[in-house]
Amino acid sequence: MKRAGVRTAGTRPPLTLALPALLAVAFLTLPLLGILVRTEWGELADHLRSPGTVEALKLSLVVSFWALGLSLLLGVPLAWLLARVPFPGKALVRSLVLLPMVLPPTVGGVALLLAFGRRGLLGPWLESTFGIVFPFHTSGAVIAATFVAMPFLVISLEGALGGLRPRYEETAASLGASPVRVFFTVTLPMVAPGLIAGAALTWARALGEFGATITFAGNLPGTTQTLPLQVYLLLQDEPEAATSVSLLLLAIAMGVLIALRGRWTGTPSDRRPRPAPEAGASDTGSSDSGLSESGPSESGPAESAGPESASASASASGDPSAPAAAEDKDTERWALHAEVTGFTRLTLDAAPGTTIAVVGPNGAGKTTLLRALLGLTPRAHADLRLGGEDVTALPPHRRHVAWVPQDGALFPHMSALANTAYGLRAQGVARAEARREARTWLDRLGVGPLAHRRPTQLSGGQAQRVALARALAARPRLLVLDEPLAALDQTTRAHVRHTLRTHLAGFGGVCLIVTHDPVEAVSLADRVLVLDEGRALQDAPPVEVTRHPRSPWVARMLGRNAWPGTATPEGLALSGGGTLVATDPPPAGTPALAIVAPEAVSVHRERPEGSPRNVWPGTVREITASGSRLRVLITSDRAPDLVAEITPQSAAELGLADGVRVWTSVKATEATIVPL
Repeated sequence: MKRAGVRTAGTRPPLTLALPALLAVAFLTLPLLGILVRTEWGELADHLRSPGTVEALKLSLVVSFWALGLSLLLGVPLAWLLARVPFPGKALVRSLVLLPMVLPPTVGGVALLLAFGRRGLLGPWLESTFGIVFPFHTSGAVIAATFVAMPFLVISLEGALGGLRPRYEETAASLGASPVRVFFTVTLPMVAPGLIAGAALTWARALGEFGATITFAGNLPGTTQTLPLQVYLLLQDEPEAATSVSLLLLAIAMGVLIALRGRWTGTPSDRRPRPAPEAGASDTGSSDSGLSESGPSESGPAESAGPESASASASASGDPSAPAAAEDKDTERWALHAEVTGFTRLTLDAAPGTTIAVVGPNGAGKTTLLRALLGLTPRAHADLRLGGEDVTALPPHRRHVAWVPQDGALFPHMSALANTAYGLRAQGVARAEARREARTWLDRLGVGPLAHRRPTQLSGGQAQRVALARALAARPRLLVLDEPLAALDQTTRAHVRHTLRTHLAGFGGVCLIVTHDPVEAVSLADRVLVLDEGRALQDAPPVEVTRHPRSPWVARMLGRNAWPGTATPEGLALSGGGTLVATDPPPAGTPALAIVAPEAVSVHRERPEGSPRNVWPGTVREITASGSRLRVLITSDRAPDLVAEITPQSAAELGLADGVRVWTSVKATEATIVPL
């Protein structure tokens, strides 16, 4: 496969496009060649060392760096506002930001003069109150350079912030980081490429500013006469020296652009290719190294068992996956009570230590429920109590609700160890203690040897386990996991499921797990909450949901045939057409769901005789393997699609293949009718 962006052999650009493009390149190149050709190289050093040029260069550097600092001070918050905060008139504000980029510089200078000059709007007040006079002063040159250069920083950083998905900041907030801490420890480091690009372009533009400076600040040697103004003066008396100074400015500008080329101009990305794991760091990980849980406590970090006690307890018990024996019997516990309104509407109560699996089809409101509990979505609102504390009015970082999103959202600029310790550090735990506890959690999840790696150096499964360790280490009162094991292979999933189950057994809070995996729902959860269109269809123990699912989606997730319909005296009138005869149907007219196990469906080449009450003709549409058996999808115009499970030997004897006509039968006693 050829690399993207490489022209394949035999393809040529159309001449009608190539010729104008070459002319454009020539048009842009010739003026630069003019400077290079006309430069007197033998006198270049003398021209650049002349007192006037050196003085102008020093002043240009002072002005440009002051302009850069002022642009960073004002432009970074403005870029964040434009990228993240919806407000009336945003388009107008963005237009004002772009205006200096298209406005003639001399017009910009006139505008500054009419605003900050001695007869301007603010100039008289600034002079009378603070004694500040901008025109014909170095500060005026700084103001002029900032006015024309700051848009480069704002636009570049706004684009970088727009490309940064908010889930990183939301995850940091769920770990206990305040908005200011999130901004400086997560947001800014992740948009550093855009920030550096904008800062470099801003500095280069400020260094070359001419029109606004000469109009607003004047051309006073040693005060406002920057290098571009020096070029303007030299053109009148010493054109050769002007060419040499122009070459210097050209070299600086080209140096900035070359430094930015392909390195800093992209938006932040967290989807870099992951290298293959090195030997000894496989996705399967190692066995659990012990599990201790002191439970989160309002008293702070001091009540959490350290890694030393965890290791000692595991060794004493002889079971590396057992919880630490030093678990505090007085650990505070947090029950959950939530009343959710909006798109997702339900009331949720759970005792401490309860794990709830949240299942349902796409769009059912599962993630909306989690985000409502976190306080991160306007689509739904949760009146939330954790233990005896009402946290409804608290911001996300003070709720003690830790979140693991579907892709983990590891901070790409931090190592696995720093990621895991982030929540503890945000809660005020000392750095050394936070890192010790974080390393313990990484060991428990089998990724301890990878503590020094960045997320881009981890496989998908390894990264997901680090994300899970990070949430568990944050000592949450409510733990919400959005398909935390989806990225893991079967072996690793079983290992992490065991570790998670062992931890949840001693967890003092409540855990909600969104999953599409019936094994996770059954093995990890005490209850299964079934959602559909934001409503709770069922909230029951896994055994009850498995035996009597009230949702067609859940029944199919469990591998069953599920057909909605309306009860009749004989069975169920199916919504998809046809009638299912069943024993003990509910009262006639009751909406109900028919559940039929695939192994209860018999497949025949001829119409069967005998006891089956439900017999339909159909056509084989798909055959797939399921362990040692085959699942056969059969469609019919007399009944809904159904899945039968048979042995490979039976399939061979029947000669089954796509398109083969067959008959299916289901005994009335094999159909379970669940009232809805």
